[in-house]
Amino acid sequence: MQTELVERNKWIGQERFLHALNFCMLLPGPEAQQLAIYCGWLLHRTWGGIVAGVLFVLPSAFLLWGLSYLYVMHADWPVLAGFFSGLKPAVVAVVVAAVLRIGGKALKTPAHRAIAATAFGLIFGLGVGFPWIVAGALVLGWLGSRFWPTQFTLRQEHHTGKNLPASEERETIIDEAQSDGVAPSWARACRVVAVCGVLWIAPIVAAAWVFGPNSTLVAQGGFFSRAAMVTFGGAYAVLPYVAQQAVETHGWLSGTQMLDGLAFAETTPGPLIMVLQFVGFMGGWAHPDAGLSPLMAATLGAAMTTWVTFVPCFLWIFLGAPYIERLRGNAALGAALSAVTAAVVGVILNLAVWFAGQVWHPTGSGWNGFALAVSVTAFVALHRFKANLIAVLAASGAAGVLWAWLLG
Repeated sequence: MQTELVERNKWIGQERFLHALNFCMLLPGPEAQQLAIYCGWLLHRTWGGIVAGVLFVLPSAFLLWGLSYLYVMHADWPVLAGFFSGLKPAVVAVVVAAVLRIGGKALKTPAHRAIAATAFGLIFGLGVGFPWIVAGALVLGWLGSRFWPTQFTLRQEHHTGKNLPASEERETIIDEAQSDGVAPSWARACRVVAVCGVLWIAPIVAAAWVFGPNSTLVAQGGFFSRAAMVTFGGAYAVLPYVAQQAVETHGWLSGTQMLDGLAFAETTPGPLIMVLQFVGFMGGWAHPDAGLSPLMAATLGAAMTTWVTFVPCFLWIFLGAPYIERLRGNAALGAALSAVTAAVVGVILNLAVWFAGQVWHPTGSGWNGFALAVSVTAFVALHRFKANLIAVLAASGAAGVLWAWLLG
């Protein structure tokens, strides 16, 4: 987005782009999706935000549905099984690399390192829910800004993107963003909440009316609506919460299938959070509601999951965009966000440990030496040599196919 919107097309000035990004980082949900909506809104108001937000996820939604269908219909195909046997260890390496990358940026003070370690201990050792960890980090960061500012207030890093002179920023963008038409008001806020709120819950209400309040489709709509409210920190942060609930509580899919879904999401275009659509698909396939075939139930489950995951993004942006300028320079808010980011590092570390256990030492079997070797190799390629992610994943999948062929 930085390259296309700011540098190449010059649709948005550098300062305004970074300001929008900072705002999106404060919100629950996938920040890449929210940034796309915000940029569309900045250029062409409501319809611009709708078009940008929908087209940001629609291609990957169709592609992932197709891959999910192939997965459930041909899961026992030897080539596909071999490909996943190499791909899943590489996903472990991707998550570990993410821990180091995000941790290197977020854990600048002893206080932040302590928050990350505590978050990991709470979720890994005690099973504390992700929303409670986020809430605790927010409170701790706010208190830290008041009583220990040197440990909780970080200086803003300089971005390496091309800085455009103010004269090169399109004047229409600046004028529109400051016009009376987008001035914050209670009337406007109520309209936004009403419209987006109805769109958000309408499919859940319809599913409850058709299939009953205890149906799988209603459970998916409610669960992923809650997940959309607590996904601070992006996809890697929410995945432990989703994996724990979807695998262990609801039984929509197995831990191995969860890893396969993440591998799909890593290797397809679109935001990584699209892995949730795969979870919804598998949940519908495994637990179809009365009167539905497994494929229809899976399709509706995928659609429900995608809808309630991304519709809230439009609500947050359309509601909050006019207030963005009022959030600039708020030290307490910045400290709270930095504490949440630190906690997210610990949560992602928990995800890495969980994935590694599923891949390297599956339940009921011994250590998988091939998987361990692929993970180490992929990690070195990604972290040490900065290799292309897609190339590493493709090579790992090919290694899995070759290994399966050698084993006969």
